[in-house]
Amino acid sequence: MSTLAVELHPQAQNVIITDAAIVVELVDGRTISAPLVWFPRLSRANKKQLNNWELLGDGDGIHWPGIDENLSVTGLLAGTH
Repeated sequence: MSTLAVELHPQAQNVIITDAAIVVELVDGRTISAPLVWFPRLSRANKKQLNNWELLGDGDGIHWPGIDENLSVTGLLAGTH
């Protein structure tokens, strides 16, 4: 019998912003999403600001320099907002 190890250090590799959600693709193949309304700065930002993101560290977080917003991948995975 084998078991899969749960990734304890999730890392982002790509971010997609839709009209209603932030979608984060992880390096281990998972995809997580959260509603934009959870994050007031993101929900008020325009498309150009939303698409101007950068990964922090090794993909531990996401930073939007134009609106000074940071989200941790671990927090997104845990469902915190």
